[in-house]
Amino acid sequence: MWSAATRALFGFIAAAISVLTFHQGIIALLHDLGASPYAAYQWSPMPPWGVPLVLDLCFWGGLYGLVFGLLLPRFTWPAWLCGMLLGFTATLVGMFIVTPIKGGPIANGWHAWPIALSLLINGFWGLGVGLILPVMLPRRTRRARHA
Repeated sequence: MWSAATRALFGFIAAAISVLTFHQGIIALLHDLGASPYAAYQWSPMPPWGVPLVLDLCFWGGLYGLVFGLLLPRFTWPAWLCGMLLGFTATLVGMFIVTPIKGGPIANGWHAWPIALSLLINGFWGLGVGLILPVMLPRRTRRARHA
């Protein structure tokens, strides 16, 4: 079994990769279909330090991935399904904790479409984490020793 530190590191990396591929990919698709006003790969500075938005998302997504990597051995469901649950959890934390702390309305003001978009985008990101991390941490096999 991989060490906790290794799982945490690769969880962070897998989640950051998933932000750049799955998360931003679904945003680009939804934007192209006219279903979302947000464009992918935005480089607008985020307060308070002016970090570009896409890098900010990679960092925070990476922290979720770090925890996911630590918990991976405890999952009894498939990693992709647990990843989707991770994405839904990140959505709920964002809607009910982060946004109100930043002065925004709780749960996107209870408007159905923004809630659905958040669940779809972050669920897709979580799916990516659940697919990428197991590939990065393949099962170790024991080689038979020949005398």
